[in-house]
Amino acid sequence: MIRCIRRAAALCLLLLVALLLNAARIQVFEADSLDENPANRRLTITRYSQARGDILVGGTSVTGSRNTGEQLAYERTYRDGPVYAPVTGYASQTYGTTLIEHAEDGVLSGTDSALAPFPLWNEITRSRQPGGNVVTTIDASMQRAAYEGLDGRRGAVAAVEPSTGRILALVSTPSYDPGLISGTGPSATDAWRRLNADKSLPMLNRAIRQTYPPGSTFKIVTAAAALDANVVVDPDAGTDTPSPYVLPGTRTTLPNEAEDCENASLAEAIRVSCNTVMAELGVRVGLDGMVDAARRFGFDDTGLRIPSGVARSNFDTEMSDDQLALSSIGQFDTTATPLQMAMVASAVANGGDLKYPYLVDRTTTRSGSVVHRYDPRTYRRAMNPRTAMLLREMMVDVVERGTGSNAAIDGVTVGGKTGTAQHGVDNSGLPYAWFISWAQSPGSGRPAVAVAVVVEDAAAHRADISGGGSAAPIARSVMEAALGTLRD
Repeated sequence: MIRCIRRAAALCLLLLVALLLNAARIQVFEADSLDENPANRRLTITRYSQARGDILVGGTSVTGSRNTGEQLAYERTYRDGPVYAPVTGYASQTYGTTLIEHAEDGVLSGTDSALAPFPLWNEITRSRQPGGNVVTTIDASMQRAAYEGLDGRRGAVAAVEPSTGRILALVSTPSYDPGLISGTGPSATDAWRRLNADKSLPMLNRAIRQTYPPGSTFKIVTAAAALDANVVVDPDAGTDTPSPYVLPGTRTTLPNEAEDCENASLAEAIRVSCNTVMAELGVRVGLDGMVDAARRFGFDDTGLRIPSGVARSNFDTEMSDDQLALSSIGQFDTTATPLQMAMVASAVANGGDLKYPYLVDRTTTRSGSVVHRYDPRTYRRAMNPRTAMLLREMMVDVVERGTGSNAAIDGVTVGGKTGTAQHGVDNSGLPYAWFISWAQSPGSGRPAVAVAVVVEDAAAHRADISGGGSAAPIARSVMEAALGTLRD
């Protein structure tokens, strides 16, 4: 009898040890896979059991949270959702997160270990802190000016502070209200389906996720390449360029919208936007030189983050001379995001020193203690200072005597460049209207803002959509808001 009891006890002990080992295996080795299992709702319930931190613009929250009283308790809310959607993105209980809501999710949800009072506190206690806040670099008045300037037309605006890289405005229209898809249930599902079916693509962030042929605005990059390579020494001297210009190796002639472009100087070619001069200069610089110049401005960079990822702006690395000529005036396969073209204007305004663009100034705890601060840093040296100085003079001439007069602001130094980019088979599509610019207040030592605007209004008459006519007035409104903010 005693022997049987001993054997039973040994068997029970063995089963207990096996049970403990299995529990340890599950808790230690399989915990992560179980946590990530879609069938496990515990993490989802925990995630929405407390209010999410806020995203701030100018010290004011543009997001919030409301208690629904349901199993997924707290649902995201948005103030002026369509205005700030290209900045905030959405945080949806059904469809996940995007943009800042995604990039700073750890801070906003309270799971970032940097929010904890002590190192490894969250890991040891398996708890989380109250959601922290994200303070953006956006200026509310500039964001509003850009949004109202686009007036619902398809397009985008990006504005950057040249001396720091702070993104002051980031607008894409048509837009949408992220609050419509924050929760669960039929209303969120219907809104999601409707937004994704909309042909105007309201959920597309055109400012950082859509690329366009930059057209004549790219001529600033070509001019910088020509000056840095000493292909042009005197910007006021004739360039010995014919008009019309026959693309190298072809019988195709490149026309000009402007007049008097034959043998025009670089300064005149920028002022009136001569295609022939800039195409010929791009060929003279050569493929390697043009690729190097474009990359110094940020083209072909697949890793640009603000902190959300930015679509790659393209300048081909393998081309024939005729393709290079077209690429040098922002056509062929050359494409750019509006943010990329704001960076081009910013580099000129800042003496050739291109700062890394960033959208988040700092993250904080719920009580306001700084968790992380984003400091300005140089992205690349886009051109030498003398080249930047000459380009600034040329861009001022564009506004004062050339195609960009609609961007002029009384008493303010404004430099700009218009662009009307062709697209579609045989250029059959309505052209995109571009304008890039910068503005400097009287008595100020440096420009306050650099702006890029693109308008792709399919309802406009072909003759009416142009950089000077459609995009320049929007840029002017944004620059006026920037200067007004600085004076205040």
